[in-house]
Amino acid sequence: VHLVESGGGSVQAGGSLRLSCSAPGYTFNDYAMAWFRQAPGKDREFVAAISFDGSSTFYVDSVKGRFTISRDKVKNTIYLQMNSLKPEDMAVYYCYAERRLSPDTYDDYWGQGIQVTVSS
Repeated sequence: VHLVESGGGSVQAGGSLRLSCSAPGYTFNDYAMAWFRQAPGKDREFVAAISFDGSSTFYVDSVKGRFTISRDKVKNTIYLQMNSLKPEDMAVYYCYAERRLSPDTYDDYWGQGIQVTVSS
């Protein structure tokens, strides 16, 4: 399964971007989905997640109220709407998919990452 991110780029602080993630040829409607990010010299960190049915969402505190994760099962795509971007949001953003197979096993996939640059 190949997750493909799009929508990254460069914006000024206060601007907005919308990231998208899809998997051409594969349906991941049974997967919980998430976005992670990694800034230079830092560990990869969790940003937001959405349950397989879209009923629950979760965010790291630093993006609450600014970022929104959503999914469109018809388009087989998840989104991360990022508003009021700050320089500290600048990172490579990764899409992640996870499906639990049993209490102890799961399969998961990562996208290749996409750059988000925020200038002050």
